[in-house]
Order: sequence, then structure tokens, then C-alpha cells
Amino acid sequence: MSLWELFIIAVGLSMDAFAVSVCKGLSVRRASVRQAVTVGLWFGGFQALMPLAGYLLGITFSSLITSIDHWIAFVLLCLIGINMIRESRSCETVSDCFDAKTMLPLAVATSIDALALGITFAFLQVDIVPAVSFIGIITFLLSAVGLKAGNVIGEKNRALAELLGGVVLVLMGCKILLEHLGIFSL
Repeated sequence: MSLWELFIIAVGLSMDAFAVSVCKGLSVRRASVRQAVTVGLWFGGFQALMPLAGYLLGITFSSLITSIDHWIAFVLLCLIGINMIRESRSCETVSDCFDAKTMLPLAVATSIDALALGITFAFLQVDIVPAVSFIGIITFLLSAVGLKAGNVIGEKNRALAELLGGVVLVLMGCKILLEHLGIFSL
């Protein structure tokens, strides 16, 4: 997997966290640097840990399903993307609190799809340490920026961010399937 493909996946995957960060930014009167770093660490950390856990699960079972791994990658990425597109249409409220009791469920919820992606990475034999580091850093940055942006810009961009993230993941799933079927190659 190329660095460019990994970057596209990282940005697409981080759109849930970005959208929640924008909502967190809407919930506070004035977003501070400390709050931006807190949001970035929670979301970036979990976006890095979950694909690692998925990868470890995936390599455990990869020998059993190598012949259909491209279909699994396609289905998982499409399901994740479609779920993100569906979520882009919902209107959820977010608490203005930044403690562990509030942030932990948000971080887990926004990174569940990263667990499935980690399984996909195992099937694609991605070098996992640089991949999860890259995803974590991109998510950290986008989440911190999202908090500040939400505080400045407002709610109108949350849905668009989730929609675009979902579309990117669906397209990446289609690309992986088409490459393995020999229809498309880069």
C-alpha cells in the first residue's frame, strides 16, 4: 500500500473523529489549545490502537481466508463507509466536557471502524507500525483542528466531513476489490 493510499485512508477514517471534534468545538464557548490537544490525543490514540488490535486479529486468521481477503477488505471498507455516510445525516448532540468519562466512549465509537480496517490491513500485509502511527497522527491533527474549526465555523460542516470520509472509504474498498480481480491496477 502506497503512502498516498494510506494518507487517503487515514483522512477518510479520521472523518468521524473530525466530525465529533467539530461538534465538541460547537459545545464550548471558547476552544483552548489544551482542549484541542486532549481531543487529538483521545481520538488519535484510539485511531492508532484499534487498527493495531484488528491487525493482530487479522494475522491470526489470515491463513484461513487468504483466498477471499480482497472480498473481506471490500465488504469491510464499504460497510464502514456506508455507515459513515448514514451517520452524516444524523443530528447528535455532544457534551462540552473533556474528562475521561466523556471522551472514552467518543474515542471508542469513532474508532470502531478502525478495528475493521486493521483486519483489512492484515489481509493486505500492510506494514502496521508506520500505518497506525500515520493514522494516529493524521487523526490527532484533524481532531485538534476540528475542535477549533467547530468553535469558529459551526455545525454545517460536520455532515459534509462524515459524508466525504464515507465516500472515500467506499471508493478505497472498490479499488482494492478491482485490483485483486485484475480489472484495475496502479
